[in-house]
Amino acid sequence: MRKKIFLILVFGFSLSVFSQDVLNAKRKKIEQLLEISGSAKNGIFVMNSLMNIYKKQYPNVKQSIWDDFSKEVNEKDLANLIIPIYDKYFTESDIDNYIAFYKTEAGQKMIENLPKITQDSMTAGQEWGKEISNKILQKLKEEGY
Repeated sequence: MRKKIFLILVFGFSLSVFSQDVLNAKRKKIEQLLEISGSAKNGIFVMNSLMNIYKKQYPNVKQSIWDDFSKEVNEKDLANLIIPIYDKYFTESDIDNYIAFYKTEAGQKMIENLPKITQDSMTAGQEWGKEISNKILQKLKEEGY
């Protein structure tokens, strides 16, 4: 009986260690994907763009406050938030394929242009939002609100 319990415990422990190794291997691949694709860097780029918008909205705020905030933001923290999301939605095979893609010429072009696309998209989205907001306000005014 003790032998059976011992074997069950050893087997269970072995599965746990194997499972952890698989998770660590996948995590390392996700980290590699984030590095190759520049995803975390692009997130920091978006954050900096938003901060510039806030700077314009709050021109009286001292630069040192913005500098202090910038020091608190780093790619590693963002990557640690993103990794479980990639793990949830992509298999290890998917991740391998994305890594392979980003090593191609088309993938490199995507990486190079994504920050510019993101910036232009944010600007277009802001303009679009203003237009919609103005239309809603105009309609409400016409209706007597």
